[in-house]
Parts: sequence; C-alpha cells; structure tokens
Amino acid sequence: MVIKMYSGFVKTVEVFVCSILLILLITILSACSKGKSQPPPKQAVPVTAATVVQKTVPVQISAIGNVEAYSTVSVKSQMGGVLTRVHFKEGQDVYIGDILFTIDPRPYEAALKQAEANLAKDTAQLENARVEARRYGELVRKGYVAQEQYDQIKTNAAALEATVTADRALVENARLQLKYCYIYSPINGRTGNLIANEGNLIKANGDNPMVVINQIQPVYVSFSVPEQYLAEIKEYMSSGKVKVEAIIAKDEDRPVEGVLTFVDNAVDTSTGTIKLKATFGNKDKCLWPGQFVNVVMILTTQPNAVIVPLHAIQTGQKGQYVFLIKNDLTVESRSVVITRTINNEAIVEKGLQSGDKVVTDGQLRLVPGAKVEVKGWTEGLK
Repeated sequence: MVIKMYSGFVKTVEVFVCSILLILLITILSACSKGKSQPPPKQAVPVTAATVVQKTVPVQISAIGNVEAYSTVSVKSQMGGVLTRVHFKEGQDVYIGDILFTIDPRPYEAALKQAEANLAKDTAQLENARVEARRYGELVRKGYVAQEQYDQIKTNAAALEATVTADRALVENARLQLKYCYIYSPINGRTGNLIANEGNLIKANGDNPMVVINQIQPVYVSFSVPEQYLAEIKEYMSSGKVKVEAIIAKDEDRPVEGVLTFVDNAVDTSTGTIKLKATFGNKDKCLWPGQFVNVVMILTTQPNAVIVPLHAIQTGQKGQYVFLIKNDLTVESRSVVITRTINNEAIVEKGLQSGDKVVTDGQLRLVPGAKVEVKGWTEGLK
C-alpha cells in the first residue's frame, strides 16, 4: 500500500517537471521567432557619387620623354695661340655671327704681311719676265737671237707665273688663318660652361671644346612607345600633323604643344619600342635640354564616349565593376569593360550608359542591395 502511494507521487512530480520544461521551451522559441520577424532597420552608407556622361575625348598615347637640344655645337679653335678675350658670359644667349673668342692675332698678321711681300716680289719679277719674253720674241723672229735662248726666257716667265699663283694661295691661307683667330657663333642658342678662360694657351683642334652651345628654340622631345602603336602612328602622320603635348612636373595645367616630326627607322629589339621625336617652338623656354617630361601624343578624337571617374572602377574576381546607384538609393554591382583611361577618367565600352549614377567613394562598406546616402558629387561629372 505504501509502495503504491510512493510510485504515484513520483509520477506526479515527473509530470509537473515536464510541464514546466515545455512551458520554458515554448517561451524561448516564441522569443526567437519574434526577434527574426522584426529585424532592426539598416542604416544608409554615406558615399560620394558621379553621373556617367557622354563626350568627345582624345585618342592619345602617353609616355615619358626627354628634352633634347635642336642642335648642339662644341666650339673649338682651328688655330693655336693665346686666348686674349672672351666676349660672352656663361649661360648667355648668343646668335649667329656673334663673336665668342679672340685668339692673339699678331703672329698671323705677321705671317700675312710676309706672304703679301713675297707675292709682291714675285709679281714684279713676273712682269719683268713677261717683258723680256715679248722682247726676245721680236728678236728671234728677226733672227738676232737663237731660238734656244728665247725658249729659256719663256720658261723662266712661266715658272714665275706659277710662283705668283702659289704666293697668292699663301696669302689667302694667311688671311684665313688670321680670320680663324676670331671665333663666331654658328647658331642661335645658349652657351654652357666656359672651359677656356682668357690667358690660356689654346691648341688647334684641341680635345676639349672651349664652350658648348645648345639651340633651345626650337627644341626636341624624344620618347618611346610600344611597337604595337607604330602602324596607327604612321597612318595619322600620313593624313596630317600629329599633335604632341609635353607636361612639366608641378606645372600640369600648362602643357606645351608641339608636333611629331620623327619616327625612327627601326624598332629597338631589346625593348620592343620605337623611338619618336616631337618638335616644340619653346617660345617661353620652359623646356630645357636633359629635362624629363610627361608626353601625351594625340592621334585623333572619339565622339560620344561614355566617361566615368577612374576611382569608381573596382576590381574583383570576375573583373572590373562599379556600384550602380538605383532609383531607390540601393546599389547594384555592375560589371564594366574599360577600353582606356585619360587622366582620371575611364572610357567604358560596355556596362554603363549616359545618366547612370555610380559610387566614387565609400565602396569598402558596400554590398549589393545596400542602401546609400549621397553626401556629395564628384566635381566636373555631376
């Protein structure tokens, strides 16, 4: 009897505990279900945006160029002697015909006088020989002198004529030597470092130049581009002038304009590039020999190109893409095909059209479907 009552009590306790556990489980599941059905609202991600536009853009090739003097002259003396005067200052602009140096002319003036004196002496003897030849010619016709004697007189006169001709050449050479004592500028340009100073003894055709003159108006800019562009460059050169811009560092807003004037006759097999040269008027003398510049060669223009800011382009596992802003201010990941870039703009071949709005800053916090808040627009493309 006691055992039966104890067994019933145990069963009653078990039923009570199970009921409590069931109630707790239902409460927990209800709370979880309620939390899932009402998620907290998402916050909009602040971003900067830009509107895709269509416009005409240049078709261009960029490279690094080096400025070269249009012509360079290393000035040397053709005569030896003491340098008595320098007529310019280092770094001065000189022009064709400006005197640069004077070599002591006195030895060459003396040599010229001596040559002229020899010419005068031999000329006088020649005149006398000619007179004798004419006189002996009359005598030999009359039979007063022998033919042999007349022939000797004619030979002497001919020899003196040759001597006078040689003397004249010596006089011209002496004058030329004297002229070489005065050295003039053969080009318009700017002088460099002065190597020979007044008082130095100058050697004729010495190893080192006395000064180097660079012509910088106009000036060349040489640069190299991949050989794959060669056919296109030749095509545009044959149809007209190809415009080239030289951009100086820290002065990007004022490019210098020139024209492509030279294409090398062979491709560099070690680099696979072709050397080109553009000529610039350089009126402001902003381009300097030896200077490195950014070169932009403009071949033609492309109308109605779809343009997007370069920093809107992202790169993922499937290629390049942008975050496109939809009308409900959510974003979509849109794959794009970029043909080339110009400055800070990308030309889109596929994926976008004019009027689309894309995210240009704040992409790191975005996923497809995220809501955005446009805090600003990229300047120039709004």
